[in-house]
Amino acid sequence: MMHQTPQDTATLGADLRALRKSRGLTLTEMAQRLGRSVGWLSQVERDKSEPSISDLRGIAHCLGVPMSLLFGHANAPADEQGYVVRAGARRPMGSGEEGLIEELLSPDLTDDFEMVHSTFRPRSAMQVPAQRPTQEVGYIISGRLDLTIGDRAFTVGAGDSFRFRGERYRWANPYDEPCVAIWVIAPPVY
Repeated sequence: MMHQTPQDTATLGADLRALRKSRGLTLTEMAQRLGRSVGWLSQVERDKSEPSISDLRGIAHCLGVPMSLLFGHANAPADEQGYVVRAGARRPMGSGEEGLIEELLSPDLTDDFEMVHSTFRPRSAMQVPAQRPTQEVGYIISGRLDLTIGDRAFTVGAGDSFRFRGERYRWANPYDEPCVAIWVIAPPVY
């Protein structure tokens, strides 16, 4: 795979293209779902056209991501874009509904993987098991987390790591303290 320099990739358009492709959508399919032309969507992905807030809301819905994930490119100084993500400039991910707060650690979504900072609130749990076509590795920074991977159950704590590859999984933090983990997910799904 030919790797681009961060200056070529750290854009909203590049992230939108990466998200669309990770979901197996063609330009035509996504444009139809959005009620927009293929040409317009192509221009947005190449940063030749700027989508409105209403367009971004539709794009986020179509891709199944929170709108907040589509913002944050301008937070970094120009010489850091694509290289550095400051702690206060991480892009939030997900809804937080089940007690999981996630932030994107990767500068953008154009790599073959993404890094995510996850905080599992005390007494929280994933309500419905998930399964996605990814390889995921997690490292627990603090706290404990109960994981079910396939039909195997594990409790992991600070300093432990784990992996799953396309298997059905579920997490729970039945403990009184938050659990903080770093995830590497390939390919990017957010």
